[in-house]
Amino acid sequence: MNLLFILLSGNPSTFWTADPGQDSVILMLAILLLIVMIFIGVVALYLVVILRKVVAPAPASISKPVDSRSFWQRMAGLHALNQEKDLMMEHGYDGIQELDNPTPPWFMGLFYGTIAFGIVYLLLFHVLNVGDLQTAEYTQEVAIAEKQREMYIQKVAGSINENTVALVKDAKMLETGKTVFLQNCVACHGPQGQGGVGPNLTDEFWLHGGSVKAVFHTITEGVPEKGMMAWKKQLNPLQIQQVASYILSLQGSKPDGAKEPQGVRETASLSAEEVTKQ
Repeated sequence: MNLLFILLSGNPSTFWTADPGQDSVILMLAILLLIVMIFIGVVALYLVVILRKVVAPAPASISKPVDSRSFWQRMAGLHALNQEKDLMMEHGYDGIQELDNPTPPWFMGLFYGTIAFGIVYLLLFHVLNVGDLQTAEYTQEVAIAEKQREMYIQKVAGSINENTVALVKDAKMLETGKTVFLQNCVACHGPQGQGGVGPNLTDEFWLHGGSVKAVFHTITEGVPEKGMMAWKKQLNPLQIQQVASYILSLQGSKPDGAKEPQGVRETASLSAEEVTKQ
C-alpha cells in the first residue's frame, strides 16, 4: 500500500534511493501492484453484479425461467444442457447448430489483463526506458560471463608458463587436450599425430625437444621459419599444457602411415626423467 500511495501521490522521489536500478524495480513493483489491485477490483465488481442478479427478485410482471446454474457455473459462463435450446442461433449449416455462448468471464479477465500488462510493458521498456530489453540483458550477461571466464583463466592458467608447466596424466584433462589437438593440429600433424605437413609426434625423434617444457614452448611461440604458428593468442596456458600432455601421451602409439623420423632422438630414460621431475 505504501508503494501505491507513493505512486498515486505524484511524489515518488521521497522514496527513491541513490541506486537507479533499485528505483526501477520499485517503480515496476508499484505499477504491477496497481494492475493487480485494478484487476481484483474488476473481479469484485463483477461478483457484486452477479450476486445482485442472484439475490434480487425478478419483477412480478416479467416471468423469467429459473436459472438452476450454480455460482461457479455463472462465474465460468457455463450453461446446462437443458438450456441449449435457449442459446440456439437461428442459422445452421449442414444440420450443425451454433450456440450463442458468450466468452467465459475468467477468460475475458485474462485477456484484458494481458492488454493492460502489454501497455505497462510498452511504457516501461519502450517509452520510459526504466528497464533493459531482452537483447540488452543478454549482452550484459554474456559480458559478465566473459569477465568471469577471464578471471578464471588468470587464476588457473595464469600461473602456468614454460618454467611451471607440468605433464598431466588426468584422463579428463588429456581428453580436453585431445579435443584441442583435433580442432587445431590435425591439418599438419594428422588426427593420430602421425605427421603430414608437420613432423610425426608419436616417435622418439624431436626437432625442438620432447620434454613437456619444450613442447609447451614450441606450441606457445611456434616455429615461424618452418610454418608452425604461435598459438599463445588462440589458446590459454592451461589449454597448451593439456594439448602438450596429450601429444606426449601419443609416444609409441605407432599409427598407420606414420611419417619418417625427424630431428634428434630422446631416449626413454630421458623421457621418464622428465615425467618424474614434473
